[in-house]
Amino acid sequence: MGIPEEAYSLRVPKREGEKAIRLASKLDLLNRELRIESDGEYLFIPLIRKPDFEIKEFHESLSQYEILRRRFQRLRRRPRKAFEAVADRLPPHLLASFPRSIDIIGEIAIVEIPPELEAYKSIVGEAILQTHSNVKTVLAKASAVEGVERLREYEVIAGLGRTETVHRENGCTYYLDVKKVYFSPRLSFEHMRVARQVRSDETVIDMFAGVGPFSILIAKMHENVRVYAIDINPNAVRYLEKNVAANGVLGRVIPILGDARTVIGERLKGVADRVIMNLPERALEYVDSACEAIKPEGGVIHFYCFSGGVDPIGEAEDKLRRTVAEAGRSFDRAISARRVREVAPGRWQVVVDALIDGH
Repeated sequence: MGIPEEAYSLRVPKREGEKAIRLASKLDLLNRELRIESDGEYLFIPLIRKPDFEIKEFHESLSQYEILRRRFQRLRRRPRKAFEAVADRLPPHLLASFPRSIDIIGEIAIVEIPPELEAYKSIVGEAILQTHSNVKTVLAKASAVEGVERLREYEVIAGLGRTETVHRENGCTYYLDVKKVYFSPRLSFEHMRVARQVRSDETVIDMFAGVGPFSILIAKMHENVRVYAIDINPNAVRYLEKNVAANGVLGRVIPILGDARTVIGERLKGVADRVIMNLPERALEYVDSACEAIKPEGGVIHFYCFSGGVDPIGEAEDKLRRTVAEAGRSFDRAISARRVREVAPGRWQVVVDALIDGH
């Protein structure tokens, strides 16, 4: 059985065990690598982390529960990772080229096939299906992310070929089609990091909202907020509207179809306590609109861009500071700044959380 592993646990009476397991799974908290255990009248359900905003749903759904630390036995893991599953099917010199980074969105896996593995891409896809039981379709990237809608082409290399799926992240549910909208599971931490900074009664503008991973999480975590979620892609807004309803945040998230610059200029000048600018390819072009959206007394801009060199964070701060000044506002200070992810050797996606002074 192996050495027991300590984790957070949801303790419930056995009579509520099935309901509690379903709830932990729905909230994306269930640790599926550890064994659910019982002791006397109680069931102990392993969790991947300490619950945060999900506590409210526990209160509403369970008559009795407790969160505590406990040691669990680890379940027997799937015998092989994907690259191990092809060890006897690829020429030995190509094993090192097997893609180790796999983006999983709902039931879809997305990989980048290097040129030397092009002839073996179906083998790669089948290996991913074999070792990821939840995956039903494997897609290979067939183009770069392009255009203001941030879409790319894909090739089906294994599985059913469906590109529409349901993705669960941070206790939220997102309906989407990876061919019609932009979505990155690598930004899960960033979605939560920004959402935790929001305070009650804030008005937030999500300038490039997509299917809503920033907007919806903010509204789920904070009841007294209003989030204007803007996107220029009609398909993204269609899924955003569906996701707003699915996550129970009607009235707190307002989906808007249109270009963020036009929407802010026509109806959202000076209303925002906080603006999210997750369009790293072009966010710098929209800083003036973000400044226009911030309340006269000031607010916060979450600015995302691509940056490189010896000091990518400093470079991003300098760009933002100059552009804010050109827009007639004052960059008070960077509340925080971090490298989000490396997008190419020596090139990073960077975020700067900037406090903008009042007029």
